[in-house]
Amino acid sequence: MEKRVLLAVFLSFLVLFVYQLLTPAPRRPGVPTQNATKAATAAQPQPAGPAGAKSETVESAPASSKPAPAALLADASDRDIVMDTDAVHALFSNRGGVLKSWRLKKYLDAAGQPLELIPVDLTGEHFHPFSLELEDPALTKLLATALFKPSAERVKANGPAGDATLVFEYRDAAGLSARKEFVFRAKAEPYVIRFSAVVERDGRALNPNVLWGPAIGSGANTTGSSYYTPPRAVFFADGKVSRVAADKLAEQPVHQGTLPFAGVEDHYFLTAEVGGGAGLKVSYAPVTIEMPAEQGGPRHLVSYAVQYPSAPAGAAFFLGPKDFDILQAVDRDLVRAIDFGIFSWLVVPLLRALKWVNGYVGNYGWSIIILTVLINATMFPLRHKSVVSMRKMQELQPEVKAIQERYAKLKATDPAKQKMNQEMMTLYRERGVNPASGCVPMLLTMPVLFAFYALLSVAIELRGAPFILWIRDLSAHDPLYVTPILMGITMVVQQRMTPMSGDPMQQKMMMFMPIVFTGMFLWAPSGLVIYWFMSNLWAIGQQYVTNRIIGPPRVRTLRPAAERRLKKVGAGQTGQAAKADAAKERA
Repeated sequence: MEKRVLLAVFLSFLVLFVYQLLTPAPRRPGVPTQNATKAATAAQPQPAGPAGAKSETVESAPASSKPAPAALLADASDRDIVMDTDAVHALFSNRGGVLKSWRLKKYLDAAGQPLELIPVDLTGEHFHPFSLELEDPALTKLLATALFKPSAERVKANGPAGDATLVFEYRDAAGLSARKEFVFRAKAEPYVIRFSAVVERDGRALNPNVLWGPAIGSGANTTGSSYYTPPRAVFFADGKVSRVAADKLAEQPVHQGTLPFAGVEDHYFLTAEVGGGAGLKVSYAPVTIEMPAEQGGPRHLVSYAVQYPSAPAGAAFFLGPKDFDILQAVDRDLVRAIDFGIFSWLVVPLLRALKWVNGYVGNYGWSIIILTVLINATMFPLRHKSVVSMRKMQELQPEVKAIQERYAKLKATDPAKQKMNQEMMTLYRERGVNPASGCVPMLLTMPVLFAFYALLSVAIELRGAPFILWIRDLSAHDPLYVTPILMGITMVVQQRMTPMSGDPMQQKMMMFMPIVFTGMFLWAPSGLVIYWFMSNLWAIGQQYVTNRIIGPPRVRTLRPAAERRLKKVGAGQTGQAAKADAAKERA
C-alpha cells in the first residue's frame, strides 16, 4: 500500500505543478471578430449605466456642433499635481481630475525604480483611473477633457497625522458642475484612496460611473518566473472569490450585488473597490496594448468600472501590494484576494511564522531554511513511524508475492480471488503489521507541504528579497539553475534510501520523477526551490538516522510451495512437525 501512497504523492505534486504552469497565463486572444470588438468597446467605458445607455471613448464621442460652453471655474492650463507619502509617489492630472501615476516606493521594478501600477502606455482612447461617465456621451467627453481646478499645487501626506485631501472642481456656463475629492490617510491606509464625486447639471444631481480603465501595471512578467499571474479580474461575491482571465471576460463581463471587493489583480499587486456594499455593479473588459517585440509584444490588461446606487461618497479604492497584513488592515475580506489555495487555513499561520523568523534573521532565504527545519523536525515522529512500517512491509514482500502468485491465474471476478486478500490479512496480523500504518503518517504531513508550497508561490515578501551570492530575488528563478539541479540530486538520493516495494516497473516510474520535477523547478521561484531542497536534505538525514535505529532489512528467501512439500515428505515429517517448520520459516 505504501508504494501507492508514494506514487499518489508524487503524482499529486505533478498535477499541482502542471496546474501552476498552465493556468496562470491566459490564452492570447486572437484577432477579434467584429462583434467581439464592438462588445469590448462597449464594455470598456460603459460599465453600468442604469438605462444601458451607450458610451464611447474620449476620442470617439460625437463632436458637438455647438461651441463648448464657457468655463466659469477651471484651471488655465494642463499641469500635474504631486501627492507624496512615505509609501507612494502619485501624480494627478488636472485634465479630467484623474490619477495618471501611482508609484510604490517600497517595491521596485526591474530597473530598480519605484514600481508603477498605472499603465503608462495608455493612449487617448483609454480612460485613466477616476474618470467619470454619464449617460450623455458628450458630457462624459467634456468631463474627461475639462481642466479641473485643483485645491493645491502639491499634496504631502507624510506628516505626523498622515492625512491629506485633494479636491478638483469644474463649472461652466451651461450649468454643468463637477467636484472630485480624494482623501489620503497615509499612516493608517497607505495604499487606499477615499473618493467622492458630485456632478450636477442645472441643479440636478447626476450619478456618474467611476471608470478605472486598464489595470494593473505594465502587464509584463518582470520576474522571469513561470509562476507569474498576468492581470485578471478578481471579485468577492456570495462568500466566494472569483478570478477571471482576460480572454474569458466576454462570457460574463458584468457582476452586480453585494461585492465586498472587486477589481483587477496580478501575481503580487491589486487594485480594487473595497466595501462598496449592496447594489454595486462592476463591469470588466479586456484591453490589448500593442508594444514593440523587443519590449515583449502586446500586453493584455483588464479594464473595469464601477457604478454605485448613488453618487460615490467616501468610496475606498485599494491600489497596492497583496501583503496579508496590509490587506487585513484595510478590510478583513480583502485578504481573500491572495490566492493561498485550499489550505489557506494553514498558510496564514505559516506566513506568520515565516515573518516572525525573518524578524530575527533579516533574510528571507535563511528564514525559509530555518522554518523548513522546524517544520520537518515537528513531523519527525510521523515520518519515522511511516518508514518503520514501510520497512516491515518490505520484509513481507516475498511472502506477499508468493500469495499473489498462487492466485495470479484467477480472474478478478472469481470468488476464490477473495481468499488471496484473506491470506494476506492473516499474514499481516500474524506479523503485527498494519498496511495503513505506513500511509496515514505520510498523509498527515501532506497539508503542511502543500500549504508551505502555496505560501512560497504567492508571498509578496519574497519579491525582490535577496538570499546569497547569485540569488538576488527569491521570487524569481535561480539564474544559474544551481538549486534546481541540487534539488533533483537530493530527490534521487532520497528515493534510493526509501524502502520500496512493488514491481520493478513502478519503481522505475518513481525514479523518473526527480527528472520531471527538476525540469519543472528550473523556472520556479528560487525561494520555493530552496524549501524543497532543504526538505529533501532533511528527509535524507532522517532516513539515515531511522536506518541506523531499525538496522538493515532482514532478507527472507522463500522456497516455492512444491519444493517445501517435497522436502517435508522426504524427511518423513509429521503434520505437527511440518507446521512447526513452517512457523520457523516464516519467523
